[in-house]
Parts: sequence; C-alpha cells; structure tokens
Amino acid sequence: MAAIEFIGPILLALAGARVARNFAAVCAAAVGVYLLTRARFVGEPVGVGFAFANASLFTAYIVLAHRVARRSSMGGVDGLAAAMIFAFVVVSPIGLTGAARALTDPIALAAGIGVGLTSSVIPYVFDQFAMARLPRATYALFVALLPATATVIGVIVLRQLPTQLDLAGIGLVMLGVALHRPEASPAEKVTAKAAIDSTVPG
Repeated sequence: MAAIEFIGPILLALAGARVARNFAAVCAAAVGVYLLTRARFVGEPVGVGFAFANASLFTAYIVLAHRVARRSSMGGVDGLAAAMIFAFVVVSPIGLTGAARALTDPIALAAGIGVGLTSSVIPYVFDQFAMARLPRATYALFVALLPATATVIGVIVLRQLPTQLDLAGIGLVMLGVALHRPEASPAEKVTAKAAIDSTVPG
C-alpha cells in the first residue's frame, strides 16, 4: 500500500521531464521505489482506495505547497504556519475528546510535542525552503528518496538488513536523483542566451 503513495509524485516528476535525461531519471527512480516497496495492487478494495486517495492528497500537497513557497506575499513559512492553524481548527473537533486526557499527562504531552515537531514542523519547514528553490518536478523526484532513507534508517535503528533487491532499489533511486537536472526558468534562459550572444563577435 505504501508504494501507491508515490504514484502521484512520480507522475509529477514525469510531467516535468522535458529532456531525455530527466525522463530516464524519473524511470530509474520509479523502478527503484517499486523494488523497495514491492507494490502489489491486491488486498482489501477499501484499503487500496484509501491508498490512492492518499496518493492524490500527497500530489495536491506538493502542487499547492510549491505555489505557497513561491509566493512572496505568503512568506513561505508564514503560509505554512497559517495552514497549520487551519488544520488544527479542522482536526480538533474530531480528535480533541480522545486526546484530552493526555493534556494532564506531562510525559504524553511532551511526547506529543516531540512528535509534532519532528513529524510536522521541521519537515514541512524544510519542504518550504526546498520548494522555494527547486522546480516542482525536481522536488517530486526527490520524494522518491523517502523509501531509500527509510531502508537506511531500518538498518541503523532496527537492524533490518536490506536484501539485494532493496540495494538495487536504493541504487536506482540514487541514480535517478543524480541524473536529474532542473530545467532552467524562462528568466535564466534569457540571461544565458544574452551571455552567449555577448561573446559572439558581431
């Protein structure tokens, strides 16, 4: 099921692959993710449906967050803070009753704050910094690194040694990211063309 989540980002990266090199990079990363996650479209239909819904929401997050990061009026991280507040207002009526008891437990409260910082605040802030500097397709391709990093963490923390297929998957994902080259923006293309023209004798 986890592999389905990466279908959207891979398709985003594929849509942004304007040259053969980037197309090959996306294909290599896609095969690597498949080897790492062993995607199988079997099981409970409801579960598969939720997995595809998750993939759609993940893709929508990349598209919308990239726009927020590129809008100077939103301030990138300031827009993220506003989104967090909005999410808190929406989710609180659903889970606040069940979580109310934890508010009086210092250990549970500290654990909740720690999980919130490490799973939401820090990653999403770094996302905004990355999206402000990277094309959307490039960022979407970098998302393919998540299964590879999860495998590495599994080795370090859980002592779960990767199989040969896992190592091949990690290698393909790394190859895809290494091959990919961000496409120059229109302004950068104009600047580059002007620089070339200035060196050509008139």
